Amino acid sequence: MGVSTTDPASDPAAGVRVVTAAYPPVNALPVQGWYDLARAVRAAGADPEVRCVVLAAEGRGFNAGVDIKELQRDGDGGPGGPRTALLGANRACAEAFAAVYECEVPVVAAVGGFCLGGGIGLVGNADAIVAADDAVFGLPELDRGALGAATHLARLVPPHLMRALYYTSATVTAGELHGHGSVWRVVPRAELAAAALELAGEIAGKDGTLIRLAKAAINGIDPVDVRRSYRFEQGFTFEAALGGAGDRVRGTFGRGSGREGGT
Repeated sequence: MGVSTTDPASDPAAGVRVVTAAYPPVNALPVQGWYDLARAVRAAGADPEVRCVVLAAEGRGFNAGVDIKELQRDGDGGPGGPRTALLGANRACAEAFAAVYECEVPVVAAVGGFCLGGGIGLVGNADAIVAADDAVFGLPELDRGALGAATHLARLVPPHLMRALYYTSATVTAGELHGHGSVWRVVPRAELAAAALELAGEIAGKDGTLIRLAKAAINGIDPVDVRRSYRFEQGFTFEAALGGAGDRVRGTFGRGSGREGGT
């Protein structure tokens, strides 16, 4: 269990690093897991031999957000409490999302199964997405007593669809996102890793200096400051927590479920 980095070490993947998260049963990451993921992505991007990073996951789904059970175990309930776990989760998610966006080289997200909550923050900040045909994407934040990652969902779907998805906690399929142009390719689950490496290998075939300059240039013309936008959203998560609404809704979570979370 944890975050690992591997080198495929084979053409066409020369210059590619694969950062993989594995947090069974559903890849809902604890606070430390988000920080570990951020460090792994930044380290891979800083390696002069690397020209593309693949962000992957093991298990049933790509990412189910934060580990809400960790928040519940830390006893942050009640207005005026220390909010240690909530502070940790917010800061750690912000760091992981920023690490993907600010990675010195392009990041390809390889998404299979569910991509929820914090998973949207990761893929929304990635440079390209390759998805399995069983992949679904969504933000269950309003059902988890939190707010956030609309910033990143807005990079995947048109504005009105983003709002409807956010308000309803509904999901969209990989095929639907492919239709919106935000998913590069949809493949059978068994072919996901190979398809992601194929795209990463094509990117990594470019000159290393130029690909880094290209990443910096594209980020520089982005119309939205994703770090600031997401941190603005997180302020409303704290408002919900301090007002009691966040704890009230979060307290209903987990009855008959696994560790699925949000952001």
